[in-house]
Amino acid sequence: MSRTHGDRRILAPLDLDVDAGECVALLGHNGAGKSTLMRLAAGRDRPTTGSVTFDGRPLSEDDPRTRARVALVGDSLTCYPDLTVRQHLELVAAGHRVPDVDARITAALATHRLTARADALPAELSSGQTQELLLAAALLRPTDLLLLDEPEQRLDPDARARLATVLADHRRTGTAMLLVTHHRELAAALADRTYLLADGTLTPAS
Repeated sequence: MSRTHGDRRILAPLDLDVDAGECVALLGHNGAGKSTLMRLAAGRDRPTTGSVTFDGRPLSEDDPRTRARVALVGDSLTCYPDLTVRQHLELVAAGHRVPDVDARITAALATHRLTARADALPAELSSGQTQELLLAAALLRPTDLLLLDEPEQRLDPDARARLATVLADHRRTGTAMLLVTHHRELAAALADRTYLLADGTLTPAS
């Protein structure tokens, strides 16, 4: 597939597969095309040439099957302003029919260091706590493909180290992961394959 905008090439033709239980990491500077690639992988944009498929079918954000099986942690801190941390997780659990809801939410709050903030509203959270909430919501639900666009942003060094462990545990359940990151340490800890994206061109990282 490739992506252009007018006469400008955003992504050169590329072919990238992510298998179940595999993590593929993408490194690159701002403006390299990483966010465009993630929007394509999430079905939020369409390639100019070629196609993006998931489990053999064209991937589209509007497809209920995509929404049920693909989760994205992006660069947005958008939350529902009138829902507490716990209520956010309860909403995700209800929408995806998560079993053992109370136990799973209690575990998610503990894993992401949000237990003491369970009844807080988004406006009362730090940016790092909000990022942990977004990660908790994505990891609480059943997911076959997890798209992670700089999931380490706004996290302190201790939280970034913990994130690597949490994602590694989640990956062992068979979830496929596409990770965009500026942190080579996170990529090294998680990825089976790492690529460098520069000027829209994807090459294996050395």
